[in-house]
Amino acid sequence: MPVIKTKNFILRPFKKGDEVSLAKNINHKKIYRNTWTVPYPYNLKHGKEFIRKDLKEQRKKKPAEINFAIDINKEVIGGIGFKEIESHQAEIHYWLAPKCHNKGIMTLALKKMTKYGFEKLKVRRIYACVFPFNKASMRILEKNHYKLEGILRKEVKKGRKLFDDHLFAKVR
Repeated sequence: MPVIKTKNFILRPFKKGDEVSLAKNINHKKIYRNTWTVPYPYNLKHGKEFIRKDLKEQRKKKPAEINFAIDINKEVIGGIGFKEIESHQAEIHYWLAPKCHNKGIMTLALKKMTKYGFEKLKVRRIYACVFPFNKASMRILEKNHYKLEGILRKEVKKGRKLFDDHLFAKVR
């Protein structure tokens, strides 16, 4: 996997040693609320398990999931990657520590990863699913020219509640 450098951050593969900053920066109710699978509280054990699974996936010839750490000064302050990678499409997913919100980081990270998906993974369609209350994530997608394709009613079960999902996509 490549390393993608920008002026303010680096997109790079996760590695051993990232567990502490990962656990510290993802452990937030806002991140838990806006993601499907991130637990709360998120502790060091979760971080170690994620890194272990991700490193195993990175070694595969055709990984089912590709994750990049968003790194500022050797600290994981977010993550972005693809899952459900198929012949022509992939789902993009991301999170960012609240202390780094409203700085343009995720907008640029999404731009770089969208380019990576089209050029390196050779997919023709990249999509993202967003909870209806996550307006900031919707805006990041719109800034990157993703289009709202529809609303999937009661699509996600999180805990005991069912939530709608807004489906955004960008095609090439």
